[in-house]
This record gives sequence, structure tokens and C-alpha cells, in this order.
Amino acid sequence: MRSFYHYIMTFRGVKQPEAKSRLADWIFYDHDFPKHSTNYAEISNYLEWNSPFTNALQVFDEVWDLYKTHED
Repeated sequence: MRSFYHYIMTFRGVKQPEAKSRLADWIFYDHDFPKHSTNYAEISNYLEWNSPFTNALQVFDEVWDLYKTHED
């Protein structure tokens, strides 16, 4: 299973940025993000402490659901 980081990178680089791509871009530039993790709690806790924008956790939950569906 690939890491969540690798999955969310597929949302980067869009011409019309939206919440998923904003989160992906922020994660890309955050050197402390747990890039090898596949663990929901680890990533969620990290984002709770380092949230880049107001609804980042909600966006993370949406992308996490896509990630789990895609990786299963």
C-alpha cells in the first residue's frame, strides 16, 4: 500500500486550485509531514496541530476516504 502522502500528491498542480489541491500543496512543502504513513490517527493528529487552513481536517477526511477506497 502506498502512503497517504503519495496518494494526495495526485491532487497537486491543478490550474483552478480547490481545497484538495491546497491541502496537497501544503503537505508537499511541509518537511515535517509524516510522508511514509498509512495511519489515519497519525496523520489526523499531525494536521490537528499543524492545520494549514480552517477546513483542512474536513478536507483530509474526504481525501482519506478516497485514499482508502482507491488503495483497498
